[in-house]
Amino acid sequence: MGHKARETVALLRQETPDFIPPSLWSPNSPDLNPVDYKVWELLQELVYRSPVSPVKDIDDLQNRVMQECDRLDKRVIDQATRQRLLGRLRACIVQAGGHFEYKL
Repeated sequence: MGHKARETVALLRQETPDFIPPSLWSPNSPDLNPVDYKVWELLQELVYRSPVSPVKDIDDLQNRVMQECDRLDKRVIDQATRQRLLGRLRACIVQAGGHFEYKL
């Protein structure tokens, strides 16, 4: 760990009561992100479905993403997230916390 990293860890220990120190971090931290690829895939499909006009620029893309996020049925997100996360958790357990992405 570099000098700045030590300072950061010291600050986090002081300011964050539930801080988990780097010594307890898994060396192969699996990606258990609940905002999984299925949700992003669905959002991409919704954003680019408009045959009226192609995305003009980054601002247009951002606006479309925000609009579609507001329209998304939260139950769809919850279901997709729950199903995918459970599969990831099972794979993580089978691999004893090691790398499992290639098994999904």
